[in-house]
Amino acid sequence: MASAAPRAGTREWIGLAVLALPTILLALDFTVLHLALPQLSADLGPSSTQQLWILDVYGFMIAGFLITMGTLGDRIGRRRLLMIGAAAFGLASVAAAYASDPAMLIATRALLGVAGATLMPSTLALITNMFLDPRQRGFAVAVWLSCFSAGGAVGPLIGGVVLEWFWWGAVFLMGVPVMVLLLVAAPFLLPEYRDPRPGRLDLFSVALSLATILPAIWAFKKAAEDGWSAAVLVALAAGAVFGWVFVRRQRTLTSPLMDLGLFRFRAFSIGLGALLLGTLTLGAFVLLFAQYLQLVLELSPARAGLWMAPYALANIAGAMVAPVLTARISKPRVIAGGLLVAAAGYGVFSLVGVETGLLPAVLGSVLITVGLSPLMVLVIDLVISSAPKEKSGSASSLSETCSELGMALGVATLGAVGTAVYRHTVTGDLPSGLPDELRTAARDSLASAAAAAEPARNGAAAGALETAKDAFATGLVSVSLLSMAVVLVLAAVVALFLGPDGEAVPPEGDSAAEAAHGSPG
Repeated sequence: MASAAPRAGTREWIGLAVLALPTILLALDFTVLHLALPQLSADLGPSSTQQLWILDVYGFMIAGFLITMGTLGDRIGRRRLLMIGAAAFGLASVAAAYASDPAMLIATRALLGVAGATLMPSTLALITNMFLDPRQRGFAVAVWLSCFSAGGAVGPLIGGVVLEWFWWGAVFLMGVPVMVLLLVAAPFLLPEYRDPRPGRLDLFSVALSLATILPAIWAFKKAAEDGWSAAVLVALAAGAVFGWVFVRRQRTLTSPLMDLGLFRFRAFSIGLGALLLGTLTLGAFVLLFAQYLQLVLELSPARAGLWMAPYALANIAGAMVAPVLTARISKPRVIAGGLLVAAAGYGVFSLVGVETGLLPAVLGSVLITVGLSPLMVLVIDLVISSAPKEKSGSASSLSETCSELGMALGVATLGAVGTAVYRHTVTGDLPSGLPDELRTAARDSLASAAAAAEPARNGAAAGALETAKDAFATGLVSVSLLSMAVVLVLAAVVALFLGPDGEAVPPEGDSAAEAAHGSPG
């Protein structure tokens, strides 16, 4: 019975504060880089494709390794894996700060992603093991997600100030003291948990999981750059084949890398699917919002960070309120209601333009994140409560894989839609008589157009930049309307098909552990 579960004490709540450190840092590393992109582009000169890789290779590598690291944490100990990841993250942050070219920055961002993949399932799995009471666990998960949002709120503010005084690499160095503090505090404040019967880590499954995700990543990138081609379709097909082999192999292993039994429950599958698509829209929004503030409205990094803070703070409020609402309203209704609010937010955000100012952008951003918060908090709690204690690392990695893959795919897919609309619009609207260099830059991206027009902000250059801004706003509107349609469909699916109480197991059935993993035999 849930009421019989022991309640957490002082040590667990202090431990939760320690676990907030890497959570805040991971979010900070996402949001700060969006603000640093203009300075980074001017210094290193990455192409538009390299810019996309710099932004989202981090999220893709996290998503690719989360399942492996979640299972590894179950085997070697979640606190141990957390400390290993913290040390690696700190070292990779220093390397990224001093990257000398786009290729080096992409490589170090990939290493940061691998290290980040060790941190995320460890923190959430430790929370699951430390907070056994369902109400306390729901609150702790909300705090955990709020800390991720707090990183999004503090990141632009601190990052904007740092970028005013230092070079772009300094945004990576901000995380080093955080990792040092975690390494010092964790042995004293966090308990260790591991699976007493871990089984063998199947390295072939690890390889198959990467072979499933990475070809798909390359395909989306290539399609965004050059359009759909035979090579893109072959890569997607290869990823699908490896994914099929991966699933088949998991069914034959006594200690699988991914526990597929949980997917038999409709609430579990629908929840993860909704989480993936919801965060997909959010990933594209965060990128476009930051670029709109800096490149269209031409705000300084510090002011842009200030105006990005309300949406992250709204996410915190939504995350903390969602568990409270479930005491009176069923989880599916809370999630569906939030998605309707998010859809309204995307509708408001679609009203932005070159002359509209900050109001629709900031108001839309607040509604979007308030509306998506219940989806994130309640689905994550649903997922981790569905697995037995010794498998919580593996289970938490599934929800985080969906979240991270969704954020990264949002940049690669919806971001590509915005880019395609931008290029189509700007190509037909550019004034005649432009220098070839400026025309090529304007067709590439708004960031490239701004950099090329900066030396001569008059005449044709100014006209080209205004045309590029208008085209960017057109692309932003297209992505916002598409995102609104996605979350409206999700709201309907959640309301119609998620169980009445949002639980992963039927009330009259076996325990979650038994139902998800089959009979003991």
